[in-house]
Amino acid sequence: MSTSKTNPGFFFEDYHVGQILKHAIPRTLHDGDVAMYQALYGPRFALQSSWDFASPGSALRNPVMDDLITFHAVFGKTVPDISLNAVANLGYAEGRFLARVESGDTIHSISEVIGLKENSNGKTGIVWVRTRGFKNFDVPVLEYVRWVMVRKRDGTAPAPAPVVPDLASAVLSDDLHVPETLDWSNYDFAAAGEPHRWGDYAVGEIIDHVDGVTLTDPEHMMATRLWQNTAKVHFDVSARPDGNRLIYGGHIISMARALSFNGLANAQLLAGINAGAHANPAMAGDTIYAWSEVLDMAETANTHVGALRLRLVATKGKAGDLRGEDGKYLPQVLLDLDYWAFMPR
Repeated sequence: MSTSKTNPGFFFEDYHVGQILKHAIPRTLHDGDVAMYQALYGPRFALQSSWDFASPGSALRNPVMDDLITFHAVFGKTVPDISLNAVANLGYAEGRFLARVESGDTIHSISEVIGLKENSNGKTGIVWVRTRGFKNFDVPVLEYVRWVMVRKRDGTAPAPAPVVPDLASAVLSDDLHVPETLDWSNYDFAAAGEPHRWGDYAVGEIIDHVDGVTLTDPEHMMATRLWQNTAKVHFDVSARPDGNRLIYGGHIISMARALSFNGLANAQLLAGINAGAHANPAMAGDTIYAWSEVLDMAETANTHVGALRLRLVATKGKAGDLRGEDGKYLPQVLLDLDYWAFMPR
């Protein structure tokens, strides 16, 4: 039987620093993607939920797509070339949302390999890539760095010289892109669901988002298919030695972001991703909760818009718990995401 026409995916030894990967299958996003996203995660942020809120209150065109739809669409395009043979997606840095995506926009992605390092077991290695997402051929919408642990095809293959990129600890607030047409001068706090504006938060504040969600295989597999993410570990029980399907890390990000509405309802737009780690694997049956910590605050050139830097943690434990005395993530912590969000001042 011939397999010469099928794609086995890239293994660690197939990458080299400086390699450019132009990812296949552009994806046109429609209102149906918005409806499916709402059904899967139940986010209640007013700017993405209501055409009436979006247009008169913000001067953005209708409909405004959730920023994580953009993230998932850009990310999903990269999977066949970067993480088809991954053991795990490990983290993110230097992420910026550069333009809002609207229904009918077509997304494509390009990545550059910026780092490689074989693991000590000789069976896997870490690959760092900088990914850029575009809409309608050439309009940048998102850029970020991520790193992923990838299997080797041949454990005896020689290791490349290690190259570990020097990444910024955070995106500078001055580098965040505030949409030119964003107008929150008449922001409707009642319609948004909470009265808390940018100045009501304080650095160091911990917000327990209270609600929990029990994860299931059908939901995370449907979500992963929605973004055309083909990584084997999310679908095939034989891809992991424990026989479990690993839940896509982006599913945890979206679930935690949706849960964060309770306490951060006015954090309407994502602006940047400073850092992120999938600290421990999540499986069907896990019940997750979310909490946030305010890390920083910054004004923007728009006098009605402030930037809030937040740590969003998805956990199976209680709010505020993150690391043990050894400095390592506690076993109940699933996600540690450091991001910027725009909020009315």
